[in-house]
Amino acid sequence: MVFKRLLGSLGVGGPTVDTVLDPGPVRPGGALTGQVRLKGGSADFDIEHITLELVARVEAEHEEGESEGVVTFDRFTVGGGFRLAEGEQHSVPFSVTLPWETPVTELHGQALGIVLGVRTELSVAGAKDKGDLDPLTVGPLPAQEAVLEALGQLGFGFKSADLEYGRIGGTGQRLPFYQEIEIVPSPQYADRVNEIEVTFLADPGGMEVVLEADKRGGFLSGGHDALIRFTVGHHDSRDWNTEVDGWIRRLVEHRTPHGSHGAYGHGDPYAGHGHGGHYGHGDHHDDHHRSGPGMGTVVAAGAAGLAVGVVGGMVAAEVVDEVGDFFEGDEEDEG
Repeated sequence: MVFKRLLGSLGVGGPTVDTVLDPGPVRPGGALTGQVRLKGGSADFDIEHITLELVARVEAEHEEGESEGVVTFDRFTVGGGFRLAEGEQHSVPFSVTLPWETPVTELHGQALGIVLGVRTELSVAGAKDKGDLDPLTVGPLPAQEAVLEALGQLGFGFKSADLEYGRIGGTGQRLPFYQEIEIVPSPQYADRVNEIEVTFLADPGGMEVVLEADKRGGFLSGGHDALIRFTVGHHDSRDWNTEVDGWIRRLVEHRTPHGSHGAYGHGDPYAGHGHGGHYGHGDHHDDHHRSGPGMGTVVAAGAAGLAVGVVGGMVAAEVVDEVGDFFEGDEEDEG
């Protein structure tokens, strides 16, 4: 999906931009490659900067309820400093490194409903224009895939995935949002857990796996959330089924007093991002907080081997339509 747009700030006769990403999914921490193709307009123009922005559609919870917005989570200058002659065609190849926490958008070719994009911005003759927006497809790291495969083999079902604005306390999270992959419990845990949310926080040295359970209440007690985390290497060789089963058992047995969670910071969730946070120590913390179940798109169960659950339903084509609506809506907003 590529949009060729006239630089609106320059009026009729300005250059056009067409960013083409190399085919295939990229990985968190990996190289995103492609070309920015320019075509000169009816006069010569000085191309000052060519900038790529990584953007994501993110949900935010606040006092009024929930809302969605577009967050820019990284920027790269990939070219500039040349004159584009009238009618000239010029291509600028690029290779940039994705943040390690870049969300996963697909598993084994199955879209998860996560919407990421690459937006191209040109700075020409002192004017800036966001001239091109292209969808970004990101596949899982080996350890992410191993954990999800194990969950599937243990009988858990994929429910949905979304991006939540905020931070998980006690972790090394660097982006201003995190990905939640929501799964329904296997029959073994269905009487104790409503759902489990999985978050991966990767960095060059490894990956934190954060698990949160929405526990069912008993006859005399209400339900509550429990949260626990583990650290793995990118290429660990483990009996993943046994390992993940042990994690789930600890999660289900974990006791977190209701109301003990810390809070997010406040501010405009779509105003950009900073970096911060430090790794905590130990296997689990009771001072975490993250939102409850999100409203991400439910896709057809079966991705990464996750068992078909009773909540599976939305077909991949509908997810694709929603992604298309996001890019087309963004295009209209900027036109």
